[in-house]
Amino acid sequence: MASTSEELFGVSEQRLTQLRSRRKLKDQVARMGISVGGLGVILAICLIFFYLLYEVIPLFLPASLEEKSTLKQYSVESTYFVVLEEQGQVGLSIDKKKGPVFFDAHTGESLATADLPTDSNITAFSKDAPGKRAYALGFEDGTVLVQKPVYDIEYGENSKTVNPRMDYPLGEEPLQVLDGSPITHLAYRESDSSLRIIAADNAGRLFLKDFEKTESFLSDDVTLEEVDTIQLPSPSSAVSKMLLSLDQRWLFLVEKAGKVEVLDLRKDVAEMRVDITSVGSEGSKVTVAEFLLGGWSLLLGDDQGNISQWFVTYNDHQKPYLAKVRTLTLNEGVAITAIQTEHRRKGFIAGDAEGHIGLFNTTAAREVADVKVADKPIEWIAMSPRGNGAVFNVSGDAPYNYEIDNEHPEVSFQSLWQKVWYERYDEPTYTWQSSSASNDFEPKFSLMPLTFGTIKAAFYAMLIAMPLAICGAIYTAYFMAPALRTKVKPTIELMEALPTVILGFLAGLWLAPLVEANLAGITSILVLTPLFIILAAVIWSRLPADWRTRVPDGYVPVILIPVVVFAGWLSMTLSAPIELAFFDGSMRVWLSHDMGIDFDQRNSMVVGMAMGFAVIPTIFSITEDAIFAVPKGLTQGSLALGATPWQTMVRVVMPTASPGIFSALMIGLGRAVGETMIVLMATGNTPIMDMNIFEGLRTLSANIAVEMPEAEVASTHFRILFLSALVLFVFTFLVNTTAEIVRQRLREKYGSL
Repeated sequence: MASTSEELFGVSEQRLTQLRSRRKLKDQVARMGISVGGLGVILAICLIFFYLLYEVIPLFLPASLEEKSTLKQYSVESTYFVVLEEQGQVGLSIDKKKGPVFFDAHTGESLATADLPTDSNITAFSKDAPGKRAYALGFEDGTVLVQKPVYDIEYGENSKTVNPRMDYPLGEEPLQVLDGSPITHLAYRESDSSLRIIAADNAGRLFLKDFEKTESFLSDDVTLEEVDTIQLPSPSSAVSKMLLSLDQRWLFLVEKAGKVEVLDLRKDVAEMRVDITSVGSEGSKVTVAEFLLGGWSLLLGDDQGNISQWFVTYNDHQKPYLAKVRTLTLNEGVAITAIQTEHRRKGFIAGDAEGHIGLFNTTAAREVADVKVADKPIEWIAMSPRGNGAVFNVSGDAPYNYEIDNEHPEVSFQSLWQKVWYERYDEPTYTWQSSSASNDFEPKFSLMPLTFGTIKAAFYAMLIAMPLAICGAIYTAYFMAPALRTKVKPTIELMEALPTVILGFLAGLWLAPLVEANLAGITSILVLTPLFIILAAVIWSRLPADWRTRVPDGYVPVILIPVVVFAGWLSMTLSAPIELAFFDGSMRVWLSHDMGIDFDQRNSMVVGMAMGFAVIPTIFSITEDAIFAVPKGLTQGSLALGATPWQTMVRVVMPTASPGIFSALMIGLGRAVGETMIVLMATGNTPIMDMNIFEGLRTLSANIAVEMPEAEVASTHFRILFLSALVLFVFTFLVNTTAEIVRQRLREKYGSL
């Protein structure tokens, strides 16, 4: 036997057994390595998914309220307004009789009082915009005093003490607004250069008084100079509250009859009343009225448990009116008794007559928490500026101090994927705007423009890449001479090695200006190039046979190179004459002014051309391999049966290669969807929803690259960027899964050919 093995294989049986054992061991090691590698890839993908999910889940967790203490020593009986300082340790209560009283926010113990510089009784109160600490008191003698609490912090070894005191930013001397008549309602706003006070007397008349502020260069003293005093139009019925907008333009008169009158203070007195709106449902009455953060939107609570948001906008005729934006409900049928807005977000906290407390966010249009803290009406609510604590006063009981955990109230399905009517917008929109210089900014986290931009960029890239790559692959694999194929295929595949940042750089700094300056020429290329190719084919077919035979088989496409180059050169040369002849010298201006089509220099067409160039090698290479791998027996059998080469390609080769071609398209689409640098550099990064090929866009991946370095860790903005990544991940996964299912069915259908 040994001799037989040696005769047949040149090795002994023992040596052959050893070789087989080693081969078997190598096979087992390779199998295990491949399995471990595959499992590692699956594990890595799962870890990425779960990490993204881990960062995103907190966005959708509900808020919570937890009781910390009862303010048993709180002694103020009747208040206009209560607020907490930044640290949540000290509260300020505006007593209707005594004026300001500072108290411990955990025990209710009175810490200090601020003596008023007048013996007149307090008859009215008005606070500045939400987030500002200043407020104004109106007195029985017609004067107004502006006060501002100040909190000095002392740090010990292991403690922090807050020492409150009262400041008078406009002087300790009250301002005379009404001549001896008590002020029944008061509204005021202060800016860097002016002060506006509106007061109502006991006869229901309204008076506006403006002051100009001048600050001293040597101290913090402020000098006021009276500018104007105007009697405003009389309200149509009794007023329960007056509210003045942040820009000192719009005066809202909340009437006891359930209406709101809007006065435009920039107009003449006779034309000031611009709108009178019934704000409650039939039979309901407004019980609470407050400004949302920023001093633009009204929050009106009624006796049916509803809280509606209103602000002034303009109709199609540019006439201002008070628009109802949204309605939120705390406890249906139960009257709203208190509303306190947040100091730094577009949210608020509300209480009702049955002791329910609700946390709301207007942008997300949702209630983030609902807790029953008592069985009696909530009289007032004081919220800390950080939004992490609040004190609730229940009728007949001592106030309660609650800790609030409400990290991401701005997020909801509606705010992410549906149209939202943002403050001071004319209508609901899809908008992404994550930051602003203003402290009262309303974050706009709609993912729709980013998702739309991602699909739009991929669509235009595939629109350019798909026909060029597939048609090129078909010709290269099936019709081209083998010698020429060995040069063309590697050259195109080499394009894939070009870094996308270089393509984006060239697209943004070279291609975009070139397209803008020669828009007519670029458009002409799309028309003249096919015409010249067809013309060249016709001319070639009419040439004498001996001329055509001089070109080796499969090398005919080389002749088209100068034709294509000439068509491109001619188109660019004729660009200026075409624009002068048909577009008054500028096709871009013609598109913008005559056709009403917006044109941005860095637009979707530039992205499609640059990203299409990047995607072509991927689709071409996989498609070409799939077509070239079709068994030669199939094509030869088809040709032998009398089919033409084109019929063989369409009816035999293409169906057989269809799984590979479909895979190529899906991989190319995945590359286009996930592309970052090209869309980042070749577009204006404008998150808009418009299929206009001449406008820019912003994709999910580009948005993450731009904004992630600036996002505060664990903030809502930070987690929504992770949500964008999760959306992109899931979208890619679904596309790939669908592609695999379709590919397997195509393989089963055409695998028997």
